[in-house]
Amino acid sequence: MIDLYTAATPNGHKISIALEELALPYELHVLDLGKKEQKEPWFTAINPNGRIPAIIDRANDNFAVFESGAILIYLAEKSGRLMPPDAKGRSLVLQWLMFQMGGIGPMMGQANVFYRYFPEKIQPAIDRYQGECRRLFHVLDDRLAHHEFLAGEYSIADIANWAWVRTHRWSGVDTGGLPHLQRWIRQIRARPAVLRGIEQPPSNVLERADSPDKVEQFAAEARKMLETGQSR
Repeated sequence: MIDLYTAATPNGHKISIALEELALPYELHVLDLGKKEQKEPWFTAINPNGRIPAIIDRANDNFAVFESGAILIYLAEKSGRLMPPDAKGRSLVLQWLMFQMGGIGPMMGQANVFYRYFPEKIQPAIDRYQGECRRLFHVLDDRLAHHEFLAGEYSIADIANWAWVRTHRWSGVDTGGLPHLQRWIRQIRARPAVLRGIEQPPSNVLERADSPDKVEQFAAEARKMLETGQSR
């Protein structure tokens, strides 16, 4: 059994999707980020950085893992799935996983801050981060023009990137003119395990961004965390 400490964010959903895909039994623990539960001593004993997600693998001497990319690698290696065993295949998966960790995630995160959360609309900053997100989307689209999935077979690299890219409306970034990226978004979203994963816990507001009341409520909570330095 795995304990998953998470919240309704792209990084959190990376892990719930992976656990569902791997059919690994887990117990969900949803942290209230607005109440700073991720900063409480009991949780920083699991993740010293005070961020979600984190897991505890009860079957492996209560081994704790934090950082979403590290958790994905751990789960793939534990199960022997979602990452090839050969050096070349493993490297391809890790390259596209790092693409998300170093590019898609940080750039979309900053787009969210300036487009959705920051009280003052600084248009050059909004343009900068949305533009960089769009550039990275082009990179994905080019890759997916010749590959069904990012690293050959479906892998943790797809899970990591998709968990963020699916929220592109929240970041104010359009996917128009990127047909291969759009195909991939739809294809992965149709997977039953993915549908279950994004409900652990639910966060439809991030994907659809079409309910003004829910959008404002979510943005207000995120804005409060930013003001107190407790984001994510």
